[in-house]
Amino acid sequence: MKKYTRREFVKVVGISGSGLFLAAYVPAHGFLTKPGDEPKIFAPSVYLKIDSNGIVTITVHRSEMGQGVQTSLPMMVAEELECRWEDIRIEQADGDPRFGHQSTGGSQSIRRTFEPFRIAGATAKEMLLSAAAIKWGIEIKDCKAENGFVFNKLNDKKISYGELVEEAAKLPVPANVKLKDPKDYKIIGKRVHRLDTKPKIYGAAKFGIDVVLPGMLYASVSRCPTIGGKVKTFNGDKAKEIKGVIDVVEIPQGVAVIADTTWNSFKGKNALSIEWDFGPNVDIDTDAIRKNMVLHLEEDGSEIENRGNLNFDAPDLITIDAIYEVPFLAHAPLEPMNCIATVKNGKAELWAPSQNPQGARTEVAKALGFKEEDVVIHVTLIGGAFGRRLISDWAVEAALISKATGKSIKLTWTREDDMKHSTFRPASMHKVKGSVDKSGKLVNFYHHVIAESITAQRFNRNIPVKDADIGEGTRRLAYQFPNLKITGTIVPTHVPVSWYRSVYNTQNPFVVESFIDELAYEAKRDPFEFRRDLLPEDSRLRNVLIEAANKSNWFSKLPEGKGRGIACFEGYGSFCAEVIEVSVIQTNEIIIEKVTAVIDCGTVINPDTVEAQLEGAIVFALTAALKGEITIRDGGVVEKNYDDYQLLTYSETPVIECHIISNFEKVGGVGEVGIGACAPALCNAIFAASGKRVHKLPVKLI
Repeated sequence: MKKYTRREFVKVVGISGSGLFLAAYVPAHGFLTKPGDEPKIFAPSVYLKIDSNGIVTITVHRSEMGQGVQTSLPMMVAEELECRWEDIRIEQADGDPRFGHQSTGGSQSIRRTFEPFRIAGATAKEMLLSAAAIKWGIEIKDCKAENGFVFNKLNDKKISYGELVEEAAKLPVPANVKLKDPKDYKIIGKRVHRLDTKPKIYGAAKFGIDVVLPGMLYASVSRCPTIGGKVKTFNGDKAKEIKGVIDVVEIPQGVAVIADTTWNSFKGKNALSIEWDFGPNVDIDTDAIRKNMVLHLEEDGSEIENRGNLNFDAPDLITIDAIYEVPFLAHAPLEPMNCIATVKNGKAELWAPSQNPQGARTEVAKALGFKEEDVVIHVTLIGGAFGRRLISDWAVEAALISKATGKSIKLTWTREDDMKHSTFRPASMHKVKGSVDKSGKLVNFYHHVIAESITAQRFNRNIPVKDADIGEGTRRLAYQFPNLKITGTIVPTHVPVSWYRSVYNTQNPFVVESFIDELAYEAKRDPFEFRRDLLPEDSRLRNVLIEAANKSNWFSKLPEGKGRGIACFEGYGSFCAEVIEVSVIQTNEIIIEKVTAVIDCGTVINPDTVEAQLEGAIVFALTAALKGEITIRDGGVVEKNYDDYQLLTYSETPVIECHIISNFEKVGGVGEVGIGACAPALCNAIFAASGKRVHKLPVKLI
């Protein structure tokens, strides 16, 4: 019997405007599975196929890095398909343009796929219903789909999806299928156990670092300790004396040591003798970077947004100002950078824990001088990313080493490699000024953002400030400020910056929500009520703010040394408010007692995932606010591992109480929305407990 590849089954036909690619193709020969035969396939979408055994395989084209897309995306297909959840299988997509946008970042996965994946399920169901109607000689309205079967309403006969795949594959693809009314959802909105939990618990799940190919070799790279430095000369003789070391090669990023194990490659790397050209940045340190930002504090900056007529000279105003600062931050995912590459005969094949497989494909092809279609990226599970794996420097290195050696190479970065040679969340400085009148109403609000722009550094140094990314989290605020002005200054830095979980929403909302708190106290107003009254009555942000105050018992009295802080954030199509309760003891030690978080993310796919993402975002944000700081000395990164770039420990983690607003609004993102309100809520709580304002992160009370 002839075997067919998956690519032969999935013939792609575009449906304009929907972002969904559909096809109906199946071999013309016999259909029902016989012993020893492979099951026949009905592939009504690049996202979906059903075989003659009734197994539904859903291709997930987003990267799974703990956020749950390998469960949430299949839930959306299954909802419309009316199949049994136990018949679902998942398959990870390679990086391929036919899947459309594949970058997993910006809390986009559910938002971008909610309609296309439901359409895929509904289209398959419609075609199966039509196939059954033809088989029975009845109208399609007399057929009903349920639990992987089509039922005949006239006589209660039923036929399984598996038995219908051949007939369904012959039918034309319907262009406009009807989607369910949300009130009829059976799966969406329910707590569904994640499909990837069991294989992870039992060690069957394959992360990038777990993948092994027959005959592959292992590599590590020694890189210049300064940012922008390079190899001047090197001697690999001592490295080659290490047992297991096979070769030493130079690539543009440094010197690679190839060995029979990862550990031996590390030992060989440590034995290298390298003379470095430290480059133009050797004298730059954190103080120099900070002083450069300070120089711009008295400038007006370029306009990002302007409402009303800012006037601090008007009579009877109470005006205050402040300077806020945040540092560079590392992503620091648990799984270090790694990649397997096989480059030979003008082709490249990579196994990569990538958030951006199409971007990796492009970057690898460019580095090798190949056409993109000659590069294949197989996406593995990811052990944490937070934006780090949107950049594919590690994949490029693996490909270059493989090309240089002619061998399949597994490259592994050490924790120190990733801490010192990564890309970072930009540092920034902020000048804010505001005024309230004697009645306690906010009149003026000014915010000047001084930071490097990721967009400008990576793509376009000529981008106007108004169109750059440094204004994210402060422009287009829902607050009804009578007079508001937001300005920005892009300050170039040699430190490589890139996207980080919530990006500029980790810093601008910290400034905005902290300073609003300061203004509330100047107005002698309760910080919650002050915010509430600045938001429109029909605002979803106002709604989560009120709910957070209620759920946290905001107005209940706390003993001396304890305090609550509140903040809210709108972003990624979602709304979140948080109340944090802290104790500040005499030694200035901060104990976080409790976090109450309320989220409105529109239609919820899986409440378990929403809660997990919200909890994770809060721990991530608290870690950054209390401990996160990357410093530069002698042109390079000082921090090297979790001992000097510490994480929040289990004992330091507070009780986190999550509340989800139930509605069927447009689907919003979840993975990042919990971060924006966290740092300001924490720092506002510290002020309430101690009377000390935090203007600089990480938090250091003196």
